[in-house]
Amino acid sequence: MSSHEYDVVVVGAGTSGCYAAATLADGGYDVVVVERKDAEEAGHIACGDALKGASDFPEAIPKSQLEPAFTNTDVDHGRFEIPQEDAVLEIPVPGELAVIDRWEYGRRVIDGAESKGTDFHYDTVVQDVEQDDDGQVTGITAMRKGREATYEADLVVDAAGALSLLQDKTDFEGSTFDTNVRYSQFCSAYREIIEVEEPVEWDDALVFKPTERSAGYLWYFPRTSTEINAGLGFQMNEEPMELVDDLKADLEDRPEFRGAEVTDKLGAALPTRRPYDSAVAPGYIAVGDAAGHVNPTTGGGIAGAAYAGKYAAEQAIEAIEDDATGDEAALWEYNVNVMDHFGARYAALDVYNIFTTAYDVDDLMALMAALPGEKLAEALYGGSTNLSLGLKLKTAFKSIGHWGTIYDLYQTKRLADRLLDHYESYPSDPSGFDAWQRERDAIMDDIYELTGADAKY
Repeated sequence: MSSHEYDVVVVGAGTSGCYAAATLADGGYDVVVVERKDAEEAGHIACGDALKGASDFPEAIPKSQLEPAFTNTDVDHGRFEIPQEDAVLEIPVPGELAVIDRWEYGRRVIDGAESKGTDFHYDTVVQDVEQDDDGQVTGITAMRKGREATYEADLVVDAAGALSLLQDKTDFEGSTFDTNVRYSQFCSAYREIIEVEEPVEWDDALVFKPTERSAGYLWYFPRTSTEINAGLGFQMNEEPMELVDDLKADLEDRPEFRGAEVTDKLGAALPTRRPYDSAVAPGYIAVGDAAGHVNPTTGGGIAGAAYAGKYAAEQAIEAIEDDATGDEAALWEYNVNVMDHFGARYAALDVYNIFTTAYDVDDLMALMAALPGEKLAEALYGGSTNLSLGLKLKTAFKSIGHWGTIYDLYQTKRLADRLLDHYESYPSDPSGFDAWQRERDAIMDDIYELTGADAKY
């Protein structure tokens, strides 16, 4: 058995883990990233490869170090194919957008953290979480290259991804950490990297397409005009899809993919839920996918994960300096920073995700085809949009036969606005947390009653 002592142990070498580690190491702290994959495979993650917010990364690993992994910076809009309506909807995407080579990007964030002085322990699979008699997390146990290893630390950063094993192993009783987490709040996804013979016509767009069920979707994201990230996924509370076969069937129906070659394939789970209400516990902080830091309507989460890692590291440094890593109140500012930056917006977007589970896919596609592209973009990426009476009437005229769905959507939008306002008053310390949750849950009850959707939380 080998034993290791660090200021902070980070579990997982993804975006959030590497940004947390780089920020800590840059501040002069001893930090190790434990990663279950080997050194060659690390950074190879199933992802749509689309990067929203490509202009902005924390300074610990600056954008300039990542840019060689940006393979297509000409994408500027979404292209929604709606076969039920025989329609294609072009939707502008606000802000800078890029499609990346995810493996190359993954290697570069690892290199960025390593250059700051982070240790990386590959082939290391976490077995358990260590806690003291007061419930404070004090480290982890793992198998490293087939041998037992222990890691003691002032703080553990959980960057282990969706449905993190660490959260199954940790006793959160008496803490604020969000344990209202179940598989139905996640999506199962699969993607292939495909080389086509001729350039596609839509190499400046992110292509989306619904499957035959409302909780399923397909995507085609062009890394280049001839290299496409093609994938699909479904909500885990729905009847499972045959992901490989269903993707193959759609590819065979698209003439641009005739004669194409598959160069890589990978599957994963990802959160399609609101951010954790609290992602801190004594000696413990969760970041990125491990804390639900993903836009629940699009699956995008790279930029948010980078900032979650930065905020976690900054709060860890402050708590270490105050000898207070066992005090949730000393870590609470991390929650506040996440909610202020993107958490509130993602929580509001989750309302639309809930809305879609309660309606027939044909009604939803008719509604999407009727909405102006810029308004749909605001809803997908901003969490809300302004809908005037004139626009309501115009949309209703274009969607005769779906007026009930339209009315419910506008009512849902009002509740999403209420929820966004509430999240923007997220408590500044744990003392106001219970009251904040009660009011939020009352808003959610109104959302479930309006939409008829099953409770998600």
